[in-house]
Amino acid sequence: MSDVLSLSDVSYVRDGRPILNGIDWTVEEDQRWVILGPNGAGKTTLLRLASAGEFPTSGTVTVLGRTLGRVDVFELRNRIGMASSATARRIPAGETVRDVVLTAAYSVEGRWNEEYDRIDLRQADRILDEWELGGFAEHRFGTLSDGERKRATIARAVMTDPELLLLDEPSASLDLGARERLLRLLSGYAESSSSPAMIMVTHHVEEIPPGFTHALLIREGEIQAAGELESTLTAENLEATFGLPFELSRSRGRYAAVARGAADGADSAGAI
Repeated sequence: MSDVLSLSDVSYVRDGRPILNGIDWTVEEDQRWVILGPNGAGKTTLLRLASAGEFPTSGTVTVLGRTLGRVDVFELRNRIGMASSATARRIPAGETVRDVVLTAAYSVEGRWNEEYDRIDLRQADRILDEWELGGFAEHRFGTLSDGERKRATIARAVMTDPELLLLDEPSASLDLGARERLLRLLSGYAESSSSPAMIMVTHHVEEIPPGFTHALLIREGEIQAAGELESTLTAENLEATFGLPFELSRSRGRYAAVARGAADGADSAGAI
């Protein structure tokens, strides 16, 4: 399998503050990665580098075979799908859900005077159905629930058949029902052999969909552990990453973590 993303000795400094330090990481085309770590650990910065939205302060970042700093990033970004709360904020509230997805073909937010082929229209409607949004095609984006908006931004991200899909906390802020619906859809997408490489940032092991294969744990800009999910996501590695001892369990392909002693009424925090 070929690499879709490679970071070699990458560091990133913002306003004199180091965010990432000496990162070495490779993602192959058949892998689905989850990135876990505390707030401020550098998770979103990793996604920004992977999306060609930022350049490293030092080291080398290669995305889809092209090295940042030696490539037209606008051409490169067309090959990458990205869904985040920042994406959702840029979408006009009055845009129809179909157009939210359709306009990804021109990499614009908000339909203007673009011309779309029938194949684009069929593709958009097919993707809306896949993400259980077919009945919302003519609804305005601003009227959707949080869960529906999350699914719409992901549908937009996959509209152009990307070679790399990046998801920044896709289930953050969702209620239990909306979260489980989204994770079920993400799991099905991740398990498909036709899906691209995927990288998802989350704070919670409970939000890792079945079908994800690898994990990267990061703390204060440095990787604590990285590799296949089952061998990397351990109580010991969670403690090294979050600074608390945890009890980790797995059932039906889903993980759960509580701070050790929390079940006995201790004051320490629960799920991560």
